[in-house]
Amino acid sequence: MGCRHYLKHAVHRRTRPGTTPRGSQLDRLTGCEGFSFIEVMIVVVILAILATLLIPRVMGRTEDAKRAATKAQISNIESALQLYKLDNGNIPTTEQGLKALVERPASGPAAPNWKAGGYLPKVPVDPWGFPYKYTTPSTQGGEFEIVSFGADGIQGGEGKNADIVSWDLDRN
Repeated sequence: MGCRHYLKHAVHRRTRPGTTPRGSQLDRLTGCEGFSFIEVMIVVVILAILATLLIPRVMGRTEDAKRAATKAQISNIESALQLYKLDNGNIPTTEQGLKALVERPASGPAAPNWKAGGYLPKVPVDPWGFPYKYTTPSTQGGEFEIVSFGADGIQGGEGKNADIVSWDLDRN
């Protein structure tokens, strides 16, 4: 019947005062054993097979996740720049940089209606730890440009090292 069946009946069985449980039930309980070596090895082999199939898929997604996070951060910075412009009538200059979204600019064009607390909690860095490059006007003719140089932190590159730019977030 199995160890659990005997254990269950031994625990829930009421005995009369002064009596002891039958020896045969205790003998059956002591005969219960754990998993066999082969059963444990089968489980280990199954886990190893699953690990070899799943780990490469998960590990290969790290760069994709960083690139997606970069695009989301650039979109958030663009939104903060638009709010800055709505409040102050202009966007920060290249010299003022993205720091103007965190602290009131001390130089350059004034920010008369700068929002207390800023437009971002801190000056952002990309997921690889490099600062974003902010320029105004954009090299493509827009108001501004925000660039992450990718994993290598150097302008240009391909694959994981490719630049991510605000005016073409759908490219990579």
